[in-house]
Amino acid sequence: MRRLSTAILLIAAAIGFGNIESHACTNVLVTKGASTDGSNMVSYAADSHQLYGELYFSPAGVWNPGDMRQINEWDTGKFLGHIPQVARTYQRVGNMNEHQLIIAETTYGGRPELEDPKGIMDYGSLIYVALERAKTAREAIQVIVDLANTYGYYSSGESFSIADTEEVWVMDLIGKGPDNKGIVWVARRVPDGYICAHANQARISTFPLNDPENCMYAPDVISFAREKGYFSGEDKDFNFCDAYAPLDFSGMRGCEARAWAAFNILCDGKFTFEDENGNIVTKDAYDYIEYAMGWDKSKRFPLFVKPSRKISVKNVADVMRDHYEGTPMDMTKDIGAGGNALPYRWRPMGFEHEGKKYVNERAIATQQTGFWFVGQSRGWLPDEIGGVNWFGCDDAATSYLTPIYTSTYEVPECFRVGNGNMITYSPTSAFWMTNRVANACYKAYNIMFPTVDAEIDAWENAMMEAVVKADEEALRLYKEAEARPRKQIRRNDKCRKVVDPYTSVREYLTAFSVDNAQKIFEKWAALEQLLLVKFIDGNVKAQNEDGSFVTNGHTDCIPAKITQPGYTQKWKECVAKDHGDTIVEHN
Repeated sequence: MRRLSTAILLIAAAIGFGNIESHACTNVLVTKGASTDGSNMVSYAADSHQLYGELYFSPAGVWNPGDMRQINEWDTGKFLGHIPQVARTYQRVGNMNEHQLIIAETTYGGRPELEDPKGIMDYGSLIYVALERAKTAREAIQVIVDLANTYGYYSSGESFSIADTEEVWVMDLIGKGPDNKGIVWVARRVPDGYICAHANQARISTFPLNDPENCMYAPDVISFAREKGYFSGEDKDFNFCDAYAPLDFSGMRGCEARAWAAFNILCDGKFTFEDENGNIVTKDAYDYIEYAMGWDKSKRFPLFVKPSRKISVKNVADVMRDHYEGTPMDMTKDIGAGGNALPYRWRPMGFEHEGKKYVNERAIATQQTGFWFVGQSRGWLPDEIGGVNWFGCDDAATSYLTPIYTSTYEVPECFRVGNGNMITYSPTSAFWMTNRVANACYKAYNIMFPTVDAEIDAWENAMMEAVVKADEEALRLYKEAEARPRKQIRRNDKCRKVVDPYTSVREYLTAFSVDNAQKIFEKWAALEQLLLVKFIDGNVKAQNEDGSFVTNGHTDCIPAKITQPGYTQKWKECVAKDHGDTIVEHN
C-alpha cells in the first residue's frame, strides 16, 4: 500500500511527525519454472494501520448498456466517481479472479508533483476493476493503462505484480500531474525460472526498448521525463526508477531491504542473474548489503534472480514471515527487541537522541498487516480448479494461510466482508482472532512464538497435501461434467441460459475452502486460550505429549513443572549497565 515520501517515512518521523500514517507492502513473484509444481505465484502483504483483514468477493456479472460502476478510493472509502460497466465481468476472490489472474501491489510514492487529485482511478480500483475485466496478465496491463489514461490516475507511484497461468509481470507506473491526465509506465515479464520482489520502491531501472514480448511501456515514458527535467541522457540509458522515484536512504533501508531479504532467503545467499551483456552471473547476496542498508546507491541488486532451488507455496509463505533473522538488520538481537526478542518496533519508524536520527527496521513481516496471501495460478488445471488464493489475516509471522479456490461460490464467515471492522470487534472474525494470538505473543515473543509457529507449520503442510487430494476429486468431477451433454433452459422463448456444467466441481471446492477456513479459525480460537493458560504471568506450564498439562500428581487442578524462562542475555547486559548500581546484590 501507500509509501509516503521517503523522507517522511523513516526520517521525518524521528523529528516529531510520528502521527503521520505510513503504509507499506511486500510482493514476491515466482515463475512456473522456478516453482516446485509449475505454478506461477505472487505473494502480498497488505500492510496498513487502518486496513481491516477480510476476503473481498464479487461474483461474475452481466451488465446492460448504460450501467455504471462506482469507484471509491480503496484506502479511505472516498467516493471518486463512476465509470461505464463492461458487458461481462469475471468473478474475483480477493486479488485473484476466476481465470487465475493475480494482481498485487506496493506503493512507492515517487515524485509528489505527479499526483492528480482530479483522477477517478486510484490504485486499488485499478486492481479490482482489472480483475473483473481481464483474463490474462497482458490484458490486465492494458486494462490498467486504459482506465488510468481515460479517467485519470488518483494515486501516487505504484508497482503491480501481475500473473496468469503462463506469465508473471512486474509493472511500475506513476501519474503525470494534475494538468496531464493518465500515467507513464513500464512493465517487464519475469523470465521463466526466475523470481522478482518489490517493496514500496520502484524496481524497474533501465529496460529493453525493442522487446515487446518481454517489455512494454508508455510511448511517452522517456519524453515525458525529459519534458519534466527528470532525464537528459540517451534513450538507451533511461532509468525509470531514477527518473520517477529517486532513491534515498529510506527507499533502500525501509523498502529495498525487504526485497533483498526475500532474494537472500530464496536464493540461499547467492544471486544468479543475467547482466547487461547477457552473461549469467552469480554473486554473493552480501555484495549488495550496503545498498539494502541504505549506505551505497551504486550497489543496487538485480530486478530478477534465479533461485538456487525450486520454490513452494510454503517457502513463499515463510519468506513473508521474515524479520531479517541472521542478517545485520536482525530485529531480534538488539535491545530494541526488549527482554524477549520481539522482532517488531512500534511506530513511529524513527527517533532522535542527542542530535542524531535513528531508524527502526521495517521487515517483511509486520504487526500492521490487514490481510496477506500467496496466489497460485496453475495452468495445467482448468480454471475451475487451478486458481488457489492461500489467504490469511494480520501479522504473517503469527497467522496461518488457508486455501480458497477461486471458483468458490462463497467466502468463509471468518473472512466475510462486514464481519467486524477496525473499530468493531467480532468474535467470529479471523482478523480479530489472529490479532488476539499475535498480541499475546508480543508480550513474551521468544517464549510463546514457537507454540504458534508449530501450529502454523502443521496446518499449512497438511493443507498442501489436502489440496492435492482436493484437486484429484475436483478433476474427477470435472471430467464427469465434461462427459454430460450441455443442457439449456428456455425462458420466454427469447432467452436461453446455459446451465453451468461445472456446478458440482464448484460446490465441492466451495465446501473444501469454507470448511477448512472455519476449521483453522476454531483451532486459532483454541490456541489463543492455550496461550493464556500455558504462559500466564510469565510462567510456562509443562505439557504431556498429548497436549494435556503436567499436574502435581495429587489433583488435576494444580500444575507441576512450571518454568520461568526470564529475559535474553542482551536485556540483562543493558539493564545491568543502566541500573546495575541500584539492583546489584551486596554481600
